[in-house]
Formats: sequence, C-alpha cells, structure tokens
Amino acid sequence: QLDAADLDVINGAYAEALDRLLTLAAGLDADEREVVRVRLLELFEVIGRTDPVVLKARRRLSTVLF
Repeated sequence: QLDAADLDVINGAYAEALDRLLTLAAGLDADEREVVRVRLLELFEVIGRTDPVVLKARRRLSTVLF
C-alpha cells in the first residue's frame, strides 16, 4: 500500500494516495500505524502543507491516531 500511495502521488492522485494510507492505518496496530504515519507526513511535505487535500488528511490522521 505504501508503494501504491507513492505511485498515486507521482501521478497527481493526491487524495487517493492519502485516503489509501489513512484507511490502511485505521486497521493496523500501533507499531505498524507508526510506519504509515511517518509516510503520510513525508507525503504531506511532498504535496504541500497548505494544500486543501493535506489539511483534510491531517484532520483525519488525528482521528485515526487518537
């Protein structure tokens, strides 16, 4: 899923990439979720911190983590 999300980003499908990882993270245990969280933070930087897709994904990440 991490590789697929990277390909989504390369192809400009930002919302799909972030949704893919957020959905994945919701079903993982804490250790595995940490790996996905780190990748999401990296993708947030690549896409741009102020992009509306990133802002929405950040809110959803908070919900998934807590």
